[in-house]
Amino acid sequence: MIKTLLLSAAAVAIGPASGSVAVVTADGDKNRPVTKVITLLKDMQKQLQKEADEDEAIYDKMACWCQTNDREKTEAIKTAEVRIDGLTTKIEELTAGSARLNTEIKNLEKEIAENQDSLDKATAIREKQLAEFNAEEKDLLESISALKAAITVLSKHHGGSTGGFLQMPKTHMLGVAATLQNELTKHASLLEGVLTPTERKAAALFVQQPTDYFDAAPTFKQSYAPQSGEIFGILRQMLETFESNLSASQKEELANQQAYGELKAAKEDEIKAGQAQIDSKTGELADTDEKNAQAKVDVDDTKASLSADEQFLSMLKEKCSMADKEWEERQKTRQLEMEAVSQALAVLSGDDAHDLFTRTFNPSFLQRSSSSSSSSDRRSAASALLARVAERLHSPRLATLAYNLKLDAFTRVKKAIDDMVTQLLKEQEDEVKHKDFCTGEFNTNQLQTEKKERTKEDLLASIEDLEMTIDELAKAIDELNAEIAEMQVQLKRAGEDREKENAEFQTTVADQRETQKLLKTALQVLGDFYNKKTASLLQRQEPAGPPPPAGFETYKNNAGSGGVIQLIQQIISDAKAMEAEAIRSEEDAQKAYEDFVKETNASIEAKSKDIVEKSEVKARAEGDLVETKEAKEAVILELEQLSNYNAQLHQSCDFVLKNFELRQTARDEEVEALRQAKAILSGAKFEEFLQKV
Repeated sequence: MIKTLLLSAAAVAIGPASGSVAVVTADGDKNRPVTKVITLLKDMQKQLQKEADEDEAIYDKMACWCQTNDREKTEAIKTAEVRIDGLTTKIEELTAGSARLNTEIKNLEKEIAENQDSLDKATAIREKQLAEFNAEEKDLLESISALKAAITVLSKHHGGSTGGFLQMPKTHMLGVAATLQNELTKHASLLEGVLTPTERKAAALFVQQPTDYFDAAPTFKQSYAPQSGEIFGILRQMLETFESNLSASQKEELANQQAYGELKAAKEDEIKAGQAQIDSKTGELADTDEKNAQAKVDVDDTKASLSADEQFLSMLKEKCSMADKEWEERQKTRQLEMEAVSQALAVLSGDDAHDLFTRTFNPSFLQRSSSSSSSSDRRSAASALLARVAERLHSPRLATLAYNLKLDAFTRVKKAIDDMVTQLLKEQEDEVKHKDFCTGEFNTNQLQTEKKERTKEDLLASIEDLEMTIDELAKAIDELNAEIAEMQVQLKRAGEDREKENAEFQTTVADQRETQKLLKTALQVLGDFYNKKTASLLQRQEPAGPPPPAGFETYKNNAGSGGVIQLIQQIISDAKAMEAEAIRSEEDAQKAYEDFVKETNASIEAKSKDIVEKSEVKARAEGDLVETKEAKEAVILELEQLSNYNAQLHQSCDFVLKNFELRQTARDEEVEALRQAKAILSGAKFEEFLQKV
């Protein structure tokens, strides 16, 4: 359009000075070339006005978009900053709460451990006390039983008869002496201070010579009674001491058992209460940590959103500022262009111009061309004369006058052409820079997007692995807790069973010992009778004189007495064997119970350590999972930003990249046309220009 206008203007301008104009307008109307120029100028006015209206509409939309998004993003940034402050305060509070709960849980666990340790120590002490009591009770019961048997034997022969001890079997006397010696030796510490030195000396003499003790002097029959009474008294005193000590031990055992039961119940209550507090605080800690983790995720998301909003707002301000500058520049350029077109139209549409064009393209005017040529020659001659004089006289005013004479009427047009060429070259340079910018940004955006996609895939794989690890650790911890709970139940049941077994053992031993006591008493009664009867029969002598008439037959022991005595002895032996077997079984059961408790506690301790280690690993994995999820959300946000920026690049660059070569070529042609038009206006031959066109 500009090329056509300039060609027409050039033709009009050089028409009076060139005879070739007749060739261009020979077959047309005399006003046709100028009319076309005017029509073209009016079309340009309409097109420029249309483009101005379109630019204004685009700018209005851009201004509305800038104002709306500026307001919304500014408000969003303020809201995000307030939210970040609130979340930061919340995180600090939750972190402090978590630290407090962890400390309280550790203190409670320490208290439970101390209570459990105290209970274990008390249990060990109680088991030791019980074992010592059982051993002491066993010894005392055996000693009491032996002393009672010895007293029973002596009581049968200790009385008013002067020949009682002479009639006592030697074996009985030896048995009493052995019993006395054994008890004096075994319970020396217990009997210390109980027997006087005289009693100890008498007992020692009796133990050394039990059969000859009562034959120590010729006056034996006068002295045996006090000596036998002394031994009898010593045995009774020892029996009373042992029974008193057994009673005291049993009372002490009952007191110890009751105290242990109370201590155990108190410690178990304390442990149960502490565990309940741990469970409660652990749940509270889990809630606190979950809220803290969520708050951290929220603050990171809010910070990421804030950063994105700030970047967008910065980009918006820059883009809107550039749009404002571009709008002002386009308005200014278009206004200048419209003014130039209006001025050209005014020049070409005036009455003087119309008359001039009528004369110029009128055939009759061609006959006067020689006079116009003559005028031009004179103007040139005058200009040359003035130039020569100015050069000779070095007069600037004469040189200016000569230049003004040669200056044509297209100075303003040529200036406009120069301005337009400069503007077009500037636009071409800016468009090349924009194209390079678009190409580089597209490549960078693609590389960053691919990199972030790979990062996203890696993070998703890490999240899956961490979630699987956490799930496996949680299941393992639950299984360990279940195993510990089961072992604690088994430990409790084993303790209860051990107490029942011990109670049964105590009953069994007491029954066996009572049975032995009764059987020994019965055996002693039978033995005393039959042994005494036999001795009496052996000591009987026939009187001197004639034999008496036939009397009673010889008294014989009951035929079944020997079997009864043997049976009783066998039963006593069996009872002792059963007692010994019960004691061995009790000892084995106690040892098995202690081994079971030791092994179970060791297993519980090992599993507890395993739980702690797995819990630490699980906590670290959960922390890594939170960080990985945060990183994933950040990557997703960056991918969204890259996608949005890519869409903006397409909106800004697609038209330029698609039409770059075409626009560059068109702009080059336009610049070349402007330069050629300027050359024509500056004096180039019009015929050569037409041939090029």
